[in-house]
Amino acid sequence: MKEENKLAELSMDFSVQIINLVKDLKSKHESVISNQIGRSGTSIGANIYGANYAQGRKDFISRLEIALKEASETGYWLELLYKTNYIDEHML
Repeated sequence: MKEENKLAELSMDFSVQIINLVKDLKSKHESVISNQIGRSGTSIGANIYGANYAQGRKDFISRLEIALKEASETGYWLELLYKTNYIDEHML
């Protein structure tokens, strides 16, 4: 399997986990963070998938840099959810 396809596959799996987390958070009536993590967490994979159809090297790099920024933001939201007891350690 090509490395780009593996990255796309992993990012899809992560997006599915994020969507399931958002569903769980919304069932607990948490909407502020769930909306934020839903956007940033699923944006990672969208940008990785988009990079496969980049219009040149600069566009490819730019899309992967955006995915990296979104991953960092998602990490922030996960840490905040952990520190506010919405998720536990095994969910990080």
